[in-house]
Amino acid sequence: MPKIKLYNNIAQIGLDQFTPDYEVNENMEDEDAILVRSANLHDIEYGNNLKAIARAGAGVNNIDIDTCTKKGIAVFNTPGANSNAVKEFVFAGMLLASRDIYHGIEWIQTQKENENIAKDVEKQKKKYAGHELTGKSLGVIGCGAIGIQVANLALRFGMKVYGYDPYMSVDAAWNLSRYVNHVTNIDDLYRQCDFITIHVPLNDGTKNFINKDSFDKMKDGVKLLNFARGGLVDEDALLEALDENKVASYVTDFPSQKVLQSDKVIAIPHLGASTEESEENCAVKAARELMDYLTYGNISNSVNLPNAKMDMNSPFRITCIHDNKPKMISQITDILKDANIENLMNKSKKDIAYTIIDLDTKVDITPIEKINGMIKVSTYKK
Repeated sequence: MPKIKLYNNIAQIGLDQFTPDYEVNENMEDEDAILVRSANLHDIEYGNNLKAIARAGAGVNNIDIDTCTKKGIAVFNTPGANSNAVKEFVFAGMLLASRDIYHGIEWIQTQKENENIAKDVEKQKKKYAGHELTGKSLGVIGCGAIGIQVANLALRFGMKVYGYDPYMSVDAAWNLSRYVNHVTNIDDLYRQCDFITIHVPLNDGTKNFINKDSFDKMKDGVKLLNFARGGLVDEDALLEALDENKVASYVTDFPSQKVLQSDKVIAIPHLGASTEESEENCAVKAARELMDYLTYGNISNSVNLPNAKMDMNSPFRITCIHDNKPKMISQITDILKDANIENLMNKSKKDIAYTIIDLDTKVDITPIEKINGMIKVSTYKK
């Protein structure tokens, strides 16, 4: 019986996806898989029996990806499951930045004892006059699941939309409205947009993606939104741009002590995906990914292993996580020369490869495990 260890409260509808032959709870040892939301897993020991970790959400900063890859542990996330919630929140952020609703509400909260509130409101409201979204230009950096929805919805607000994503997938391209201007040079986006929203993952290559050079190229009075990750924006450069009125407003779901020093920052306590619907969607998707992997060895939405999915129509299956180098497949098949290979799939992702082999009979996998460059071998029975 596969054991699933839970970290954080996982939506019950997600836990209901597991069939009765799975043991699922928070208190167990020697688990086969972990289902997590935001708990920090960097400090835990990744056991030898651990085969997979599923993050019920998009970001995986709370998981030690390098260690998992070295140990042959598949790490899954749930891209797109929370995209609608974040999309709606981005537009809330744009409206807050455009209409200065935030500071208007802040002032009105100080007027609880004011008997002349109705009259004073009429005098005060001109301080919070803003602009409409219609006719303004929006730059979307990162056209993944969230970025696409933001771009497409902005068109319905009457905005002119520019999308930048040098790594856009074919599926993403199909889902992006043809009325979105696809720019290949991000400087063009910086120069033309009244609003800029960023939707890229945080990694070594994207840290401080928005920096002083970026701000220098933007329109004066631009409004910047960050509902992706805090580290994507160079905060020192941001504060300088705010002081100089290059940036009129910064709306972020990732507050820090530094950015809170500016009254031009609208900081929200990481609420972008905090909806009941989003948490349920993420939990369901994560549970299904784990079951498909633990039952059949199929991989969907892994951040460290290649996607590989194959119908299992044979009695036995072997999966191999191994180095992506020549002659690995031939070494595996040489060992299996006395068995009938009914189906085979090999996929790679950078330095790692994943091979699925369906057989008509059970075989000894020990010789395969000893191949130089082999990381993990698993077996499945139909």
